[in-house]
This record gives sequence, structure tokens and C-alpha cells, in this order.
Amino acid sequence: MKSFIIKLLLLIVLLPAFAHAQEADTLLKMDELEFVDGGISETSIDSAGIDTAQNLKKTTAVITTEEHASSESLLGIFLAGLLGGFTALLMPCIFPMLPLTVSFFTKGNQNKSQSFIRALFYGISIIVIYVVLGLAVTMIFGSDALNALSTNGIFNFFFFLMLVAFGASFLGAFEINLPSSWVNKMDAKSDKGGWAGIFFMAATLALVSFSCTGPIIGTLLVQAATSGALLGPAVGMFGFSFALAIPFALFALFPSAMKAMPKSGGWLNSVKVVLGFLELAFALKFLSNVDLAYHWNWFDREVFLSLWIVIFGLMGLYLLGKIKFSHDSNLPHLSVIRTFIAIIVLSFTVYMIPGLWGAPLKSISAFLPPQSTQDFDLNQGSLISGSDVTDVSKRKYSDLFHAPLGLNVFFDYEEGLQYAKTHHKMVMLDFTGHACVNCRKMEANVWTDPQVRSFLTDHVVIIQLYVDDRTELAIEDQQKTNSGKLLKTIGSKWSYLQSSQFESNSQPFYVLMNPANRQVLVKPKGADYDATTYLAYLNEGLKAFSLIK
Repeated sequence: MKSFIIKLLLLIVLLPAFAHAQEADTLLKMDELEFVDGGISETSIDSAGIDTAQNLKKTTAVITTEEHASSESLLGIFLAGLLGGFTALLMPCIFPMLPLTVSFFTKGNQNKSQSFIRALFYGISIIVIYVVLGLAVTMIFGSDALNALSTNGIFNFFFFLMLVAFGASFLGAFEINLPSSWVNKMDAKSDKGGWAGIFFMAATLALVSFSCTGPIIGTLLVQAATSGALLGPAVGMFGFSFALAIPFALFALFPSAMKAMPKSGGWLNSVKVVLGFLELAFALKFLSNVDLAYHWNWFDREVFLSLWIVIFGLMGLYLLGKIKFSHDSNLPHLSVIRTFIAIIVLSFTVYMIPGLWGAPLKSISAFLPPQSTQDFDLNQGSLISGSDVTDVSKRKYSDLFHAPLGLNVFFDYEEGLQYAKTHHKMVMLDFTGHACVNCRKMEANVWTDPQVRSFLTDHVVIIQLYVDDRTELAIEDQQKTNSGKLLKTIGSKWSYLQSSQFESNSQPFYVLMNPANRQVLVKPKGADYDATTYLAYLNEGLKAFSLIK
């Protein structure tokens, strides 16, 4: 029951973030080198000795994996847009307009088919307007810039501030409105009638409702833009507008169904306030990304959880009517639906409290800062025993990164390969990232499986390579790409290695390798949340490694 409640809440409140996390969690293209410092020179890649022929054999399979990951990412963005659109329908700027707009299409001497066609064109116009907005985002920023946004500290901090502003707007601090002259011009054109008039009616709806839909659209565009998918903003806007357009066409076809709709009232503002709390909670993930990438080390797991506990606790109290904002109407009694939602939110709040003392909180571990940032962790002893812990304190970059679960982890490619070669163990390259939601989920949910963790402890040398870290390399480690770009940071060094050698740019990305000749043993793998199939993948690599030995 606990799992059901938590998963239901996550489906309701965290789908936009989760959609961004699917399969192709953090995407970094080769062109990203235009925007960040770091990488590996062609000379150093050659000296690394990775077998080129072997790599070429893997290219087709890896590209197929990337295409699949990209399609999964776009599907997640579309579903997030769809959820955002249905949510927008319940906002006080749109919901009351439904019966008025539908009555416009059904009035007069028009038959049902004519009314439906006109309403359908109205819906298509809404879709066109929002999809064009999504395409405009891509055209203005360019695909390269969108790829860089996901790990750029300045942009992540800007997104944090923007989402905080959206949250404050929904809570009633102010309204985000477009210039009234824009609305007046669209409204005047909509009075002309005909198909053009219907199109401008849709444009007027988009402008008038911006105070309610703007924060939702902004959040969705941020997620879509930072997903790395070129068509992400357009796909997200298509999902949003599709959900927004459906009711206008359906109610025009079945106008009698309008009688079953709930009446407008104070509950519409309650939807806005709940979304305001969610915007504040979601904003913290972007702040956490900046903190991790730049190693500020002040926004750790306890701080993050404390803020989430307070935010969701206040949301629960608001739903129970214990807190009231300026635009709220009186709440004489609780509805059954509101009570159920309050139970879910408060249960989720209670569920997070043990996390302050180190509870893994596997259901939301993907969104939290890594367990290693926890200052006071009572759970650490239950996850790893003292004999299993490997001392990594003297390894390169160990002052910047922490080995998950006390595993035998290196953070430098060459150092890890040399160790594995000396100890005759298989290497697992783990291309990961601070902002990689799926990476944290794999470590918390799959690597903690007893069989998986035992295998990783006994048979594997893990080399974790953070592709989004902003720490500047020592002068002697800085290199140039074949195009002459100087690569200065740790993150882009490993990003370039992954892109150039494995034709991949998504994280997590696992490569099982023979350290002696640096050949890939089996087809590389992305996120796999089934511990059984992930263990089978590891065993397949070990079998190939044993045959070579």
C-alpha cells in the first residue's frame, strides 16, 4: 500500500521531471564543446589503445540504442506536455471559458457536423500556435545551445529562479500577464469571422490564459529544452496543446456532456496553489544540479529533503484548509477528492522524514542529491559492511567524487584501467553525471541489490566518469580536440571520450571492457531498472572476459 501511495503521488506531481529522466537522461552532443571547456585530444584517444575495429563493430548497435533512447525521451516529453495540458484545463483562466467557447460553435442554425468542424479547426489552431512556439525555442537557441543548457550552471540557476517566480505567481503573489495591446489586437481580428476569425480566437485564448498557463508552459519548455532532444520543445508543446484542444472538439460534438462538468468555483484557485507548491519543489532540483556540478557542497541531501518536507507538508495543510491564501474562497467543508489528495500528500511527507537520517527513499532517490552528500547517515552501516568498503581516498579526483555504496571505484580513466590490468579484473566504464536522474536511480535501486552489489564488489573495477562536472583540469591534463578546441574541464573530457569512442551521448551508459587490450566485451547498456537483467548483462561481460583471459 505504501508503494502504491508513493507511486501515485509521484505520477501526479513529478511526471514532468520523470519524463525528462527517461532513458536518455542527460544528453551531451559533440557540438556541446562549443559551449563548455574540456575533453580529450585525438592523440590521447589513440594512445588509449581502444581497438578501433572492435569499436566499429559496436557502432551500429550503439546508434540503435541511442535512437531508441531518443524516442523514449520524446515520448516522455509528450506525456509531460499532455499532463500539463490537462492540468491547464483546470486553471481559473481556462475552465470557465470552456462552456462559453463551445456555445459559440453550437449556437445558431449550424448542424452538429458544422459545429464539430469549426470546433475542430479551433482545436487545430491551438495546436499550431503552441507547436510553433516550441519550434521557435529550438530555432532561437539552436540545438547546440539546448544541449548545453542541461549542465550549464548559469542556466540551471536561472531556471531555478524562474520556477520560484512561477511558484510565487501561482500562490498569488502576482500575475504574469502579456501586454494588453497584444490581447486587444487578437480579439479585434477574431471578430472578423470565418476561418481566420476562429484562428485568432484560439490566439486570443492563448494570450488571455497566459497568466495561468505561462508557468506550466515555461516549466515544460525548460524540461524539454534541457532534455537534449532537438524536437523536445515542439513535442512538449504538441502534447500540451493536444490536451488543451480535445475538450473544445468533444464538447462541440456532444454539447449535452457540458451538463456533467463541475461548476467553476474556489476549487480552481486551489489547483493553482497546489501547482505553486509543486513549482517550488521542482525548482530545487535545478539548484541541486548547480551545487553538485560546481562542488559548492552546501545544498546536500538533508537540506534538499528538509525543504521538500516543508513544501509538501504545507501543501497538505493547505488542502485540509488550515492555510489560506489571498485569492482563496472560504472552505466550509472538505470534499472527498480533496481529502484523498491531502492524505496522499501528507503520507508522502511522512515517508520522506526518515531520509533525514539516511533512509534510502528509493521511490524518489532519482531526484535527490546523492546519498554520499548525507552528513548524518544512520543507514550507511546497513548498506555496506566495513569489510566491503574500498578506500578510494588516495585516488585521483577522490576529493571531488564519492564512491557509491563503498564500491571499488575510480574517477580517472587511465588510473582505473591500469589498476584493473594489474589485478586482472574486468572494467565497467560508468558514464554518469551530477544532473543524471537515472544514474542516481540505478545506484539506489539496482546496485543495492545484494547479487548485483556482490558482483560489482568481486568481479568489476568501476570507472565513474562524470560528463557534466565543471572542475577545471590541471594544466598538464588539458588537451585539444582534433578541431583545435582546448578542453579544460573534467566533464567535457569524459563527454568527448564517450561521444568519440562509443557513439553515445546519454547517461547512464555502461561499457564492459577488457583492460589489457581495451576492447569492449559486450554491447554497451543504458539504464536498466530490472536487477535480474542487469546482472545477466554483467555476467555476459564476465564470461567474454574469462574467455579472453
